Amino acid sequence: MEGTILQVKGISKYFHNPSKIKVLNDINFSVNKGEFVSVIGKSGCGKSTLLYILSTMDTEYEGEFWLDDISLKNKKESELALVRNAKIGFVFQFHYLLNEFSVLKNVMLPALKLGFYSEKEAEQRAIQKLKILGIENEALKKPNQLSGGQKQRVAIARALINDPIIIMGDEPTGNLDKKNSDIVFDIFQELTTTYNQTLLIVTHDNEFAKKTNRIIEMEDGKIIKM
Repeated sequence: MEGTILQVKGISKYFHNPSKIKVLNDINFSVNKGEFVSVIGKSGCGKSTLLYILSTMDTEYEGEFWLDDISLKNKKESELALVRNAKIGFVFQFHYLLNEFSVLKNVMLPALKLGFYSEKEAEQRAIQKLKILGIENEALKKPNQLSGGQKQRVAIARALINDPIIIMGDEPTGNLDKKNSDIVFDIFQELTTTYNQTLLIVTHDNEFAKKTNRIIEMEDGKIIKM
């Protein structure tokens, strides 16, 4: 592990519904390249809210954070969209695959949207990522022909397509049984050890978290243990 990929300083967040409620309170931490970090805490502690800020999808916050040494404070939406697509891979609890497209096309979509690659290059990259995930044989199937575990592996391949500097996950095993949760963990582990991929994963699964490099524990909008 070398170099800081993500640096977070003084992040606070309020909700207004209808009264003002502080949901994040002075969050500070950093994540190094190749590190596999989990964020845990009870439901409502603010961990998913934090992830949505760090993924640039929520811009209403106090404080500042840097991704790849670039401050993302006060950036235009077009600039944030480019960072989101080029530098961050997302894996959610639900895979959000499009059933009208093949597995291969689903994985290709972020690369086509980014516009850095031709369609042929995007296809080659997608096949490469599916091979890493061990599901290249499912490339021409539609997502609704796959099991839940296979769908989540396709979602991980899609997250990898643009070679992001960090993968962020919001409960990526929350919809899976133990066997498939273990498979997803093993995939994440291999991404860090073999490919030096950086991961920041929000999870309610303490067994999953215990196996990661580092645990950030939150309670009532604060980090209480790291």
